[in-house]
Amino acid sequence: MTNSSRQKRILIFSFAYYPRFIGGAEVAIKEITDRIPSEEIEFDLISLRLDSRLPKYEKIGNINVYRVGWSTSRKFSTDSLPWYLHLNKYAYLITGLLTAVALNRRRKYDAIWSIMATYSSFAAVLFKLTHPEIPYLLTLQDGDPIPYLKRRALLLYPLFKMIFTKADYVQTISKYLADWAKDMGAKCPVSVVPNAVDYDAFSRPISAETAAALKSKLGKKYDDVFLITTSRLVVKNAVEDIIESLKYLPTNVKLLILGQGYQEEELKKQAVQLELNRAPNHEVLADSNRVQFLGFIPHKNMPPYLQISDIFVRPSLSEGLGNSFLEAMAAGLPVIATPVGGIPDFLKDGETGLFCEVDNPQSIAQKVEKLLKDRESRDYIVRHASEMIREKYQWSMIAKKMQEVLIMLD
Repeated sequence: MTNSSRQKRILIFSFAYYPRFIGGAEVAIKEITDRIPSEEIEFDLISLRLDSRLPKYEKIGNINVYRVGWSTSRKFSTDSLPWYLHLNKYAYLITGLLTAVALNRRRKYDAIWSIMATYSSFAAVLFKLTHPEIPYLLTLQDGDPIPYLKRRALLLYPLFKMIFTKADYVQTISKYLADWAKDMGAKCPVSVVPNAVDYDAFSRPISAETAAALKSKLGKKYDDVFLITTSRLVVKNAVEDIIESLKYLPTNVKLLILGQGYQEEELKKQAVQLELNRAPNHEVLADSNRVQFLGFIPHKNMPPYLQISDIFVRPSLSEGLGNSFLEAMAAGLPVIATPVGGIPDFLKDGETGLFCEVDNPQSIAQKVEKLLKDRESRDYIVRHASEMIREKYQWSMIAKKMQEVLIMLD
């Protein structure tokens, strides 16, 4: 049982974490833990090191971060790991477990918290099996297709299923993922607590000077329309469909891509083959390029890029929820998305965004044209989406709900 005379101690298992490797799950961890008083809950986190420039231990916000595994000084994203670092994911099953056992001897954890049904959760399950008295919370943030997640488990599938069956509580970010947890055999309570957005940071208007400087840097002319997507450059996010949609749109419609991933070079070649970009020059200032690959942009620096853009597009093939959509809505952009996974939880077609068809670039183009031609509909969508984010998807609200879940674990 938890000792009420001291702060609660919780150990988090997460494959990646700040400052180098950031996705929706990592943003959620930090935004939630930063808002929970440290005198009530103290957090430790075990992640892979991967980048040798990162220390093996550091305190980030309200979390003590312990990094394990081998690393390199090469630049890469978590979606394009060299083969020898990719093996780290499997090794985490042991390195994560051993580190957790050693930390627990000193720290005496009141609960463990595993993020996503992936490699990090394997270590969490083994820890639970060896420490059955310690409550285990599973958070599902997964955005990859569920059949793919199951196939990836391979010979570890029995252990993969235990991620769900051994949990004492499951929290998911969408109804879609809650249904998956139950289908996988979770018998414990399952609740939906979505991700959210730093509404003030993304909705606060940037200065006219900042906007003018960024537009100049990106070569945005008076009559240009900027589509924008912020995502990992991986198959599930279907960035290639956005690029292809430009074929069906006027030449003043251009695309900003913020993110990295294993598809980057393939997408750059696609833009050249479609005669949207010149080869081999992909520089940001190349006015002749309709597609600009801006690479990794720190999360805190994203609002200006969203605010000088006109429409957010992400035609996902699968999605757990999608922080990027919520951030775009907070920034005042109309959103075009596909009706997959957890997206229908917050996007109502014609009310808080527009749905396009999956695997259909022409459908994307049609929705873009609708937003450009029908200003009244566009303004209606932007207004209602912003109100929804302000009322339901702010981190302060979500952190309070998650604190209640974490305190309840006993």
